[in-house]
Amino acid sequence: MNNSDAESRGLFLVLSAPSGTGKTSIRRIFLERHPEVQFSVSYTTREPRPGEEDGRDYFFISEAEFRERINRGEFAEWEENYGRYYGTSGKMMDRFLDQGRDMLLDIEMRGAKTLKKNYAGGIYVFVLPPSLAELKARLQKRGESEAEIKKRLNKVREEIGEAYGYDYVIFNDSLERAVESLQAVYQSEKNRAIRRKKQIQDLLDQNEI
Repeated sequence: MNNSDAESRGLFLVLSAPSGTGKTSIRRIFLERHPEVQFSVSYTTREPRPGEEDGRDYFFISEAEFRERINRGEFAEWEENYGRYYGTSGKMMDRFLDQGRDMLLDIEMRGAKTLKKNYAGGIYVFVLPPSLAELKARLQKRGESEAEIKKRLNKVREEIGEAYGYDYVIFNDSLERAVESLQAVYQSEKNRAIRRKKQIQDLLDQNEI
């Protein structure tokens, strides 16, 4: 990506986290406060959950259609979890980014690794709980069984090390502070000199002092 591309093309934030860390709530509030940021709606073969809408939360498609899209190379990243497929449309990303629109992607760690290989310039943010004890308490409040909680905590321990592959880490000890941290990351990236080249040049071109 050259300097002119970085200035005119939109930037994209990639948000990942172990289960139960509050990533979805952070994403929702951030998007409410930043309507200029386009949420990347993923494709999936799983059934809609109560309250979910096609085209808003996911694009719900059949496994046959998903495989056809894989064969046509339409996904910037895709993965399979427990027999269900999830993927991000490359065409959709290119369309919004080429228009100068910023984007937020909510994807799992394997998908983020694939995306990093295929798309340059992303900002990768990893959300973690303040402690495993706090995460356990949150899962207990959700009414999950002790067996399921133990299973989730073991998986989280495995996933924590993935944070080293990200640009930023946010510890969600407070939802408001976590959202503010994500906003700070976004604004910092928007203020990079490479993205402010035009404004800098405009100042240099001014004759009057």
